[in-house]
Amino acid sequence: MDVTVPSVARMYDFYLGGKDNYAVDREAVAELDKKVPSTKPLALNNRRFLQRVVRILAEDYGVRQFLDHGSGLPTQDNVHQVAQRVDPRSRVVYVDNDPIVLAHGRALLEENALTSVIQADMRATDEIFEHPEVRRLLDRDQPVAALFVSVMHCIPDASDPAALVRRVMERLPRGSFVVVNQLVSHDKSTRDFVTEFMDRSTGGQWGRVREPHEIDAYFDGLEVLDPGLGRIDDWRRDSEVGPRQLTDEWFEYGGVARKP
Repeated sequence: MDVTVPSVARMYDFYLGGKDNYAVDREAVAELDKKVPSTKPLALNNRRFLQRVVRILAEDYGVRQFLDHGSGLPTQDNVHQVAQRVDPRSRVVYVDNDPIVLAHGRALLEENALTSVIQADMRATDEIFEHPEVRRLLDRDQPVAALFVSVMHCIPDASDPAALVRRVMERLPRGSFVVVNQLVSHDKSTRDFVTEFMDRSTGGQWGRVREPHEIDAYFDGLEVLDPGLGRIDDWRRDSEVGPRQLTDEWFEYGGVARKP
């Protein structure tokens, strides 16, 4: 773990009000905010979307298994806490390649036998699905919700994020779900600045800020749930109380789909 290089997970932790970040992460956040000042409410709304979508999948669709790619650092109301409030038998596997995420996650989950965190690159589908903890916790004959929440902008075009979704869904049974959203912008200068800044700041641990229509391809061949694809802060919003972006230079775009 190199604490002299900003980490996407630790920068996100800082935006959420967490304490698991370093000066280098906070400096990167301050520089980023000069160009995209809406990032903190965007991050908070993203976290609310994650919590909302897990609860709805558990309550309304009976999902009891979750595979969270690029999960990030533990914070309040993590996936397993939301899902296990609906049904204590819910099973969750977190996947991240950041060593600090692994350390903090394992400490949090020591006494939760139905939840695990594994260290892996989220693009390594074969490695993930053959991991002992995934094989122990996830029944591949029952629906699974695969989560890619605010992580696809970390995947470069060369790794083909749409193909990653296809690979994962091919391994899951019919009736499984996928949740995908990522950072997008209609403004080319914003896309170019953030992409270059984050790629340079994180030592290449970044992909690209994309346009909304590019994310639509992630859902090809799947049944998109209402209300369709769009800004995730509007996806089945359950409260009008919450942070609002004062500027719209970028936003999180995506949705939820089911494997037919």
